[in-house]
Amino acid sequence: MAYIKIDKEKCKGCLLCVVNCPKGLIVQDEEISIRGVEMVSFQDKDNECSGCAFCALMCPDVCIEVYR
Repeated sequence: MAYIKIDKEKCKGCLLCVVNCPKGLIVQDEEISIRGVEMVSFQDKDNECSGCAFCALMCPDVCIEVYR
């Protein structure tokens, strides 16, 4: 079972991870960060994450850690 952790304090809300998750498991939240942007969250209720790391590779601020 793979999963990711998102450092929400570093996230600037660019949404590249949302766009690049092939399974759509990263979504934009309504919660606002310290930076004043809407944060993202990982929602994988059915354990669909394959650990492909596309999200982490696309994140320009290295806010995502992938665990396999």
